[in-house]
Amino acid sequence: QVQLVESGGGLVQPGGSLRLSCAASGSPSTFTFMSWYRRSPGKSREQVASITSTGLTMYADSVKGRFAISRGNSQNTVDLQMNNLRPGDTAVYYCNAGGSGGEFWGQGTRVTVSS
Repeated sequence: QVQLVESGGGLVQPGGSLRLSCAASGSPSTFTFMSWYRRSPGKSREQVASITSTGLTMYADSVKGRFAISRGNSQNTVDLQMNNLRPGDTAVYYCNAGGSGGEFWGQGTRVTVSS
């Protein structure tokens, strides 16, 4: 059974940084893509960033230049470095991964940006 576990959320002041990590277990193969999504209060889910197994990346316009997605030494881990955080980045962040074996979601980690 594939499981994705996120870590690294928390409370940070505007302008601060956080690094989210996601580790997958139970997958027999490397995920074709791994992504981060977020859901802010009162808003629909938004894809924040994604990275393929070959290293191609995509970012939402709202986070370009501030966030960076990377895959770890283990191909089935993914990190999201978030810099210059804004109150509008407050959300629950979800790890998402997929490939030939299907698509999977983590349980989410909460990020709160507030002074």
